[in-house]
Amino acid sequence: MTRLNISKRHLIATGLSLALAATVGHAQAETALDGVMKAKLIKIAIPTDFPPYGFVGIDMAPQGLDVDMAKYIADKLGVKVELVVVTSANRIPYLQTKKADLVISTLGKNPDREKVIDFTAAYSPFFQAVFAPKTMAIKSWADLGGKSVAVTRGAMEDQELSKVAPANTDIKRFEDNNATVSAFVSGQTQLIATGASVAGNMMQKNPQLGAEYKLLLKDSPNFIGVAKGEDALRLKVNDIIAAAKKAGDIDKLANKWLGRPAGDLPQ
Repeated sequence: MTRLNISKRHLIATGLSLALAATVGHAQAETALDGVMKAKLIKIAIPTDFPPYGFVGIDMAPQGLDVDMAKYIADKLGVKVELVVVTSANRIPYLQTKKADLVISTLGKNPDREKVIDFTAAYSPFFQAVFAPKTMAIKSWADLGGKSVAVTRGAMEDQELSKVAPANTDIKRFEDNNATVSAFVSGQTQLIATGASVAGNMMQKNPQLGAEYKLLLKDSPNFIGVAKGEDALRLKVNDIIAAAKKAGDIDKLANKWLGRPAGDLPQ
């Protein structure tokens, strides 16, 4: 083999290596946000089994606070949205395997989750509260005195209610959420202390009760999940959330679906 042929082969090999490196570098440089803007489409994971955050309406279309938030973010990005239905069990894996660009599905932030995904600022409250008919005047904890309240034994709302209810409050404890809701719906108790999702489901199924949010027991806000390292997308969504808070849109969504404003949410 001549020296010339060796040189040609060396040059060709070097050229191929550089081209491959450039291709890999370009692929690595494209972020999730780049992909979304290029495709003009964002895939957002949402729940359909967790009213009032996400459920299927009478028209069989997803609706709820999380669904509205997903559409809101897509609109602010100027792209279409593909709603990806998830459960509590698969919502994080869907994000990790790129089946979704974002997860908006009543996702709380904790140290274990922070090891595998990133989070935006909080976008909505998730809370335990006291609910009662609109006709019942409940403005403070003192107003619970002499009234009966259904609560699930040992649940967070049971623990929190025990701290603030007057001594003469008739707290009736039941073994699970279904029994607690049934007691309130059937009129066994005047009020109910429960989580926002349980209350939302109850109010959706029993509109005749005229139940509404009365007093807050504990706040546990929801955050939007983003894949690890996708800082460009996370920061862009944070900008959208910050602007939505300033414009009052976050409070409007909370009022629409939860019956109370979002209030101060953590960054």
